[in-house]
Amino acid sequence: MIVGIGMDVCSVERYERMVERHPGVVARLLNPSERQVPIASQAARFAAKEALAKALGAPAGMVWLDSEVVRAGHGQPSFELRGTVAARADELGITRVHLSISHDAGLACAYVVCEG
Repeated sequence: MIVGIGMDVCSVERYERMVERHPGVVARLLNPSERQVPIASQAARFAAKEALAKALGAPAGMVWLDSEVVRAGHGQPSFELRGTVAARADELGITRVHLSISHDAGLACAYVVCEG
């Protein structure tokens, strides 16, 4: 059963300007491994976390670093959930989270489907 769906679109240029103006924001949004990818991929990971928050009902108090976009050996993206994000997923009975991310033509987008 689908418990939640979320999607987000992020302008790569706008994300890059935000990072240039406020360099410390990246450490609050992205985990160390997520910070190592090119700027367009960082924007896609930011969009993924926004989409996940929407799929979880965007509850107050969720910590950005409690979700991490990781890639399987074959390249498929997925989330590692912990702390506040894992607690919300458990509260909703979510047993599986599907993630699709992409970036092209200056836009990064992400879709999340949560199953329970």
